[in-house]
Amino acid sequence: MWEQPAEIFLRYPGLTPFAILGQSSDAEATLRQVAQMVDQISDPIIQANLTAASAILAGIRLEEEVIYRLLRRDIMQESVIYRSIEQEAEARKQREIANNLLREGLPIETVSRGTGLSIEEVQQLQQKMNESA
Repeated sequence: MWEQPAEIFLRYPGLTPFAILGQSSDAEATLRQVAQMVDQISDPIIQANLTAASAILAGIRLEEEVIYRLLRRDIMQESVIYRSIEQEAEARKQREIANNLLREGLPIETVSRGTGLSIEEVQQLQQKMNESA
């Protein structure tokens, strides 16, 4: 992919997220072209998914600030991909908090109520902590 010119990927809307990985003398300018093409897509779901995919792939070559400046974050947040990543991050954070509360000796039921995790999930976390200790 990186051996192909970015222009090849810019010819087809479904391939635009890959353009940032193609050969280009200016990755920022390529992402700007991708953003312009994606903005012209009328279907909001396709637009959101292509924006999110473009942002993920652009992260390989560009800084976060550049990506968010060029790609519409509001559109990206409607993407199934973005929401999935966001949910995974939230679940990871809940487990981290639960582990901290368990280390402090709080009862499983209290940890469950405080984090929103099920009692079974908290019990599994406690079991893993006990096994690693």
